[in-house]
Amino acid sequence: MPSLAFIADVHHGRDVMTKKSSLGLPLLAEVRQEIERRGPDLVIDLGDRISDEGHDADLALEAEVAEAFRAFDRPVMHLNGNHDRDFLSVAENARLLGQPLDQRALDLDGWRVLLWRADSHIHRRPEGSSFRLAEGDLDWLADQLRALDRPAVIATHVPLSGQSMRSNYYFHHNAGVAAYPETDAIQAVLRGCRQPLVCVAGHVHWNTATFVDGILHLTLQSLTESFADEGEAAGAWGWLDLDRDLRWTAHGRQPFRVETPVAGLARRWPEPHPDFAELRRRRTADAAGA
Repeated sequence: MPSLAFIADVHHGRDVMTKKSSLGLPLLAEVRQEIERRGPDLVIDLGDRISDEGHDADLALEAEVAEAFRAFDRPVMHLNGNHDRDFLSVAENARLLGQPLDQRALDLDGWRVLLWRADSHIHRRPEGSSFRLAEGDLDWLADQLRALDRPAVIATHVPLSGQSMRSNYYFHHNAGVAAYPETDAIQAVLRGCRQPLVCVAGHVHWNTATFVDGILHLTLQSLTESFADEGEAAGAWGWLDLDRDLRWTAHGRQPFRVETPVAGLARRWPEPHPDFAELRRRRTADAAGA
């Protein structure tokens, strides 16, 4: 039975707002011991390893957290978060982490793990900030899902569910940077896949489970976030067992568990019912035309 461990949003650096970033490396060391004790097949870092400060400072911060990840005795795969990309390029992150950061698909005992390293840089403009998929990002995902012949885990930094950000400390008033503007197109690609899918993301600093079109979307709390735990760092990390039943556990100060049959994650829901008012207008127009 394959198993994956996840770490999200370490935010190593200076404390910023509700992020206890100065605890990032000590908490990562604690989590590493627990993960190594359990022995997953793979560890996935969902990005935002640092709290960005500037180019030179970020190079130093990324180097420190990269060294901490190299201490793991299990294979670790990294994704970039927006804070890793504010002042650093993908190539700089890749050099510091010692691995390519392009799109990648891995096979794991009857499952496929898709590391969808879509562009995670936030484009800041006077009219508003947003993510934006890079050329080829969505094509790669569509090609992978079109050829998929087994269940898959899709790991991203930015969630793909388009879920509500109501009451989220960072995104209640900033929902535009909680998802890709191309979310509808992404979900159309996901919907077209008839294999079981589960999507796992970080970025939004809370633990959630959301179903969209029968696909399970999970988000993992930040390792150092405190807004949901009375000022204490969450110490969060995730564990995913991949068997006939999928079992997800978010560990830390806010434990959270989801279990669901894998077969059900291949079923796609019907198209949503049309707007009731629009249906009434159509019926009235049809009746008048008759």
